[in-house]
Amino acid sequence: MAEESLQNNFFDTPSPTGGLRARVVRGGFWVFALRITTRLFGLARTIVLARLLAPADFGLFGIALLAMSALETFSQTGFNAALVQKKKDTKPYLDTVWTVQVVRGMLLALIAFAIAPYVAVFFDATAAKPILQVIAFSVLLAGFGNIGLIYFQKELEFHKTFIYQLSGALADMGVAISAAFLLRSVWALVFGLLAGNVVRLVLSYFIHPYRPRIRFNRQQFKQLFGFGKWILGSSVLVFLITQGDDIFVGKLLGATALGFYQLAYRLSNMPATEITHVISQVTFPAYSKLQDDIPKLKEAYLKVLQLTAFLSFPIAGLIFVLAPDFTRIFLGQKWMPSVPAMQALALAGLVRSISATTGPVFQAVGEPGVITKWQPARLFVLFALIYPFTVRWGILGTSLAVILSNSVSAAGFTVKVVRVTKCEVRDFLKRIIRPFISVSIVILITAVFKMGIGMVAVLEFLLFAGVSILVWLGISYIVDRQTLITIKQMASTYNAK
Repeated sequence: MAEESLQNNFFDTPSPTGGLRARVVRGGFWVFALRITTRLFGLARTIVLARLLAPADFGLFGIALLAMSALETFSQTGFNAALVQKKKDTKPYLDTVWTVQVVRGMLLALIAFAIAPYVAVFFDATAAKPILQVIAFSVLLAGFGNIGLIYFQKELEFHKTFIYQLSGALADMGVAISAAFLLRSVWALVFGLLAGNVVRLVLSYFIHPYRPRIRFNRQQFKQLFGFGKWILGSSVLVFLITQGDDIFVGKLLGATALGFYQLAYRLSNMPATEITHVISQVTFPAYSKLQDDIPKLKEAYLKVLQLTAFLSFPIAGLIFVLAPDFTRIFLGQKWMPSVPAMQALALAGLVRSISATTGPVFQAVGEPGVITKWQPARLFVLFALIYPFTVRWGILGTSLAVILSNSVSAAGFTVKVVRVTKCEVRDFLKRIIRPFISVSIVILITAVFKMGIGMVAVLEFLLFAGVSILVWLGISYIVDRQTLITIKQMASTYNAK
């Protein structure tokens, strides 16, 4: 009865452009299409570049990105999230936010250029200095982007975001691969990144009519910062947690090990970085509209959790069991040291995928501090374990420390979201257990058959992966049929007039 009620009531709130449920489903379709499309291009880009470049090239590029990510994180304003969360008209705030965005971009570019020599010394990688100084221009370009794009997320108009993001991804891919064939060096990655940012900057003013002006209102700034300070605090802690392992590996093991680790992380964390990105981008504005209706918020959240688990478990499972064959066939033998870390990080990504469904709920109800308050425990576990584990097992040990630290915060977020949405613990667990059973059976079957089949070619790998997916769908139909019915209903909602 509870699931039937959930299906009947989910996102039924009326709006001028149709039910909120229909808008969320349509928005989710476009965001999912964007992520799948860009990630398929990104996967092709990674495979080609991994063949042309050395692990050390990826490590040097990773060092530069770590430095830029640190600067961006520690200056995070959280203003965009505050604009999405606000119920009232946000247009009067746009110029102030854009002005802060521009000033921030300029300052970060100057700081990045200045600290580049010290970053190179810290990681004992002299070649990272000019790379970071050139990449500094990327944050400068991003600072001048059109703030009007915030309306695409606020009003769930993700089909426009699809065009904007895909164009940048294609520019990055085209330039990076072309440069890699010509240069065979890390600069291919750098030029690709800059090309993508240039295209996004120009396109942001073509795709939205708003024209920002330099204007600063202190009262508006203080009001937005009241919400954004929690985003800043959470972002800093999340950076230390999610990037601390990269910093540690780069410092302790060197640029080549960092290249192995970052590639393993990128390929193995699809559940966390792709599925949850799609879902959180859509559900945050939707939850914000339901923040005063806890019963509907609960039903919406459980539906989202159900869909996330249904998609995340099989992806993580297939990555775990097929990682050795994928690496050998597509990336080459030189990348095989990354496989154990890739398998472990697939499990870490799965934990993050489930726990990340809670973040949009906390932000939508005006409690972003929940995320910040639980991150220190996760950070403590990571810092306590990462050194002894890495010294003993290398990048695999780093990955194990990440799994354990993710599990700590996931437990805390789960307890809190159950209280906030007033859902039963058994309702929460029910959405996870059934996909777990389905995928466990598939992994067992896949592992047994894989032992008797030596995959050596791309076609063999694709056929094997395709059969595994069909087996999963068949088992899911038996064990978790309700989720398949729900997906079918969501598809019907999208096609409805």
